Amino acid sequence: MTDILQVIQTKPFATSVSLGGFSLLLFLFFIRGLNRSLKKKNPTLPPVPEVPGLPLIGNLLQLKEKKPHKTFKQWAEIHGPIYSIRTGASTIIVLNSADAAKEAMVTRYSSISTKKLTYPLKILTSDKCIVAMSDYNEFHKMVKRYILTNVLGANAQKRHRCHREAMIENVSRRLHTHVNTSPNQAVNFRKAFESELFGVALKQALGHDVKSIYVEELGSTLSREEMFKILVIDMMEGAIEVDWRDFFPYLKWIPNKSVEMKIQQMSFRRKAVMSALINEQKKRIASGEELNCYIDYLLSEAKELTDEQIIMLLWETIIETSDTTVVTAEWAMYELAKDQNQQDRLYQELQSICECEKITEENLPQLPYLGAVFHETLRKHSPIPVVPLRYAHEDTQIGGYHIHAGSQIAINIYGCNMDKKQWENPEEWKPERFLDEKYDPIDLYKTMAFGAGKRVCTGSLQAMLIACTAIGRLIQEFEWKLKEGEEEEVDTVGLTTHKLHPLQAILKPRDQEAR
Repeated sequence: MTDILQVIQTKPFATSVSLGGFSLLLFLFFIRGLNRSLKKKNPTLPPVPEVPGLPLIGNLLQLKEKKPHKTFKQWAEIHGPIYSIRTGASTIIVLNSADAAKEAMVTRYSSISTKKLTYPLKILTSDKCIVAMSDYNEFHKMVKRYILTNVLGANAQKRHRCHREAMIENVSRRLHTHVNTSPNQAVNFRKAFESELFGVALKQALGHDVKSIYVEELGSTLSREEMFKILVIDMMEGAIEVDWRDFFPYLKWIPNKSVEMKIQQMSFRRKAVMSALINEQKKRIASGEELNCYIDYLLSEAKELTDEQIIMLLWETIIETSDTTVVTAEWAMYELAKDQNQQDRLYQELQSICECEKITEENLPQLPYLGAVFHETLRKHSPIPVVPLRYAHEDTQIGGYHIHAGSQIAINIYGCNMDKKQWENPEEWKPERFLDEKYDPIDLYKTMAFGAGKRVCTGSLQAMLIACTAIGRLIQEFEWKLKEGEEEEVDTVGLTTHKLHPLQAILKPRDQEAR
């Protein structure tokens, strides 16, 4: 011991170096252990391999077919339900399981509540000036309260019920007329249903259906069909338009005239039509005529809104009522027409409850198989397959993985609803799966189709009431059979689940006495 002390006293510099080196080794060992511990707690997020030799492109070339929801699902089967991809300069975290999606939309919502919009969506939503796309802030809370109070809430839906009932009567009448005049000719379901649903949207927003309107900025009188194209069809096409600059923000200064002109022209035409419609209703209100509609409510109660905001909020109710419910109803009728056994089962349920009476909204809780048809269609053919990108504005965790601030989050609803771990044979359309006791018969959120948490879809009740009542009524009154070759027509439009080709079906009226 004395010898050791003598060495330390005679060689203080060497001793200090030795002790310092030993301390450094201990520190490095501690950091290494800490890193291992953190990796165990927060494992590295699996990346999807990029195309070799193109590091700036990332995974963009692998998404070129415009059906990212299906590609995301395929990657989930290889890399797991949560993984990262690179799209140019951005990193996107893709979620493909219901648990991960709910964690992002509910538990971690405060960290990723900001929307990340593409250039086309930014223009078409007037920079998030609608309920569905606005960030979760005071403006969102205010306008969501407005739309629930006057259009989509339970009490508002009771007031607007007459519009839904008139719509279903009109669809039925149109189909009966077609069968009587052309009994062996297939009917275009979408043409009949879409037009009447657009009428409901106009009545809720403006107080009445509009057959034509003169638009000064366009210098012409537009028909109802032309209004529908400008306000709905063009907007849906524009929303899925791709601007390559969104993937390379540092190149935003480079013009992309073709996309810019196309989207700005769409926005201009939409604003011109909506302004013309609003001006007509202002004249009505000034004359003293008041109606139960959204524009009357906004003009009297929402004094703080600008003209631009009123245009956007009214347009939002029109496009959202006119679009997504068509997708669900059309796919439901396609699946029922394809499978006679399931169609017969639904018909028998309707007969047992409604007997000779036409189905009404009061009957819906008594028709579990009809509800199962609705939810199974939403599961397999979710109207919005991928939730618009969200932005992580602070570090957070999802599924045990560390998510860096600045990451974008893509919630693949299609992948969640096709997850083999949650759904048996998910590729099959099988309504019976929703008859299990674990599902509440009045629960609208059995699938991820309506989202979850604070941003859950405000139109879910209306979608259910319209789709279920219409499906039930059409099965009550007609036997449905797909036109020859129609079974193979399952392709969709771009990155949506809109049926590429309208449903063509042969209808046969059921026995009048049986109804």
